[in-house]
Amino acid sequence: MLKQIFYTVFVFTLLVSFAEITLADESQTTKKTPAAADSASYLKPIKQELQKQWSKNRTIQLVFHGHSVPAGYFKTPNVQSFQAYPLLVHHAVKEVYPFAILNAINTSIGGENSESGAARFNRDVLTHCPDVIFIDYALNDRGIGLERAKKAWESMIETALAQKIKIILLTPTPDWSVNILDNKTPLAQHAQQIRGLAAKYNVGLVDSYAAFREKVQNGENIRDYLSQINHPNEKGHRIVTSLIMQYLK
Repeated sequence: MLKQIFYTVFVFTLLVSFAEITLADESQTTKKTPAAADSASYLKPIKQELQKQWSKNRTIQLVFHGHSVPAGYFKTPNVQSFQAYPLLVHHAVKEVYPFAILNAINTSIGGENSESGAARFNRDVLTHCPDVIFIDYALNDRGIGLERAKKAWESMIETALAQKIKIILLTPTPDWSVNILDNKTPLAQHAQQIRGLAAKYNVGLVDSYAAFREKVQNGENIRDYLSQINHPNEKGHRIVTSLIMQYLK
């Protein structure tokens, strides 16, 4: 009888210990699962600053760093800055925050990839003392490949985070020569890598590629959002603007 009781207690103890270890592992896994920053809360300190009135307010600096799309190129060499998403965001933010003092600073260069962008990051971006940095290089990064692009993006992300600057990564806008429904294209792979970087560093993500992909899945023609093969028109830029504003409303 005593042996049976001892055996029962022993088995019960083992089961309890196993359950505790399993729960601990699950909890640890949950805590370690990376994710992009929540759009509602990530820029909360910035939104609080945008609501302040004179004389307690200050100038908020939004810096847009990337290639020809944020630079405002429509049908090259035509540049339409006021119809491109950096200044559309500026206008949209002012509609929400009428007391805000705001600069939308564009450090983008047409034809550039993220390696070049990273090389001038300190000189051209951080010198503006940005509150938020938006990075958009994926269309041109196809020319340098995933590994080199990842290294350049990580350099910019880590440099910004070391100075406690908020950063939002953008997946690419469309290229009409690429099947946006194909997840194996280089452009889709760069989009996926950017999603992974946003999750790894828990920074903001504007998933332009997914938004345009959904348009095509719903039967729309991607060319309706483009001014040429790889540059959005104003309608396309407004899609990106609406995604960015999810962080700022």
